[in-house]
Amino acid sequence: MARECYVTKKRTRSGNNVSFSKNRTKRTFKPNLQKVKIIDDDGTVKKVYVSTRALKSGLVKRA
Repeated sequence: MARECYVTKKRTRSGNNVSFSKNRTKRTFKPNLQKVKIIDDDGTVKKVYVSTRALKSGLVKRA
């Protein structure tokens, strides 16, 4: 299972490393995901992966 943000659905993206001579090699961009306990909409406590952007902006309520 690929890691994905519970709130924003951010996941690993792919792209290219571009060198000075314009050679391109594949690379991945990974979001900064943290495993945190949150209080869900129905009041249950869950342990899920959440991006730090979602934590900082207050999109989730931590347990």
